[in-house]
Amino acid sequence: MSEVKIRWAEATDDAALLEIELTSWDGSSGFPSYLEKMGDTFFGRSGPEAHLVAEDDGVVVGYLRLENKYPFPEGAGVLAINGLAVAKAARGRGVAGALLTAAGAEARSRGARKLSLHVFGSNTAARRLYERHGYVVEAVHTSEFLIDGGTTDDLVLALTL
Repeated sequence: MSEVKIRWAEATDDAALLEIELTSWDGSSGFPSYLEKMGDTFFGRSGPEAHLVAEDDGVVVGYLRLENKYPFPEGAGVLAINGLAVAKAARGRGVAGALLTAAGAEARSRGARKLSLHVFGSNTAARRLYERHGYVVEAVHTSEFLIDGGTTDDLVLALTL
């Protein structure tokens, strides 16, 4: 793998990001009902301006969705990571870490004081990744979701900048 390049998404990334979205999640990391309703565009939820993209040799291999957590002034300064996915073929090569590092740099450049995210308690690989990058558990919502016939906890993690 060459050096991963992180950049802002463009509209032309839609098909590549949709493919990553549809093949990266399962019941241990995402909501099956969400994937069933994805449709034929990745940018239906939020536009390219909300997505950092990882490229390896010009191929899109991952994304991170970075948005304001709150729509009101009192919540200014808190950004949310509302999705991070890496193509299966590119996993284990530092892509997610590069995206998290870029998100932290972007948050700091915006004057944010905190980055926040949610992760399923069952997604131990993601939890370890976030913890290696300084995220700490702020809350546990026990048995929050019913997925594939079992419950899973929703963990709120945050990085203070």
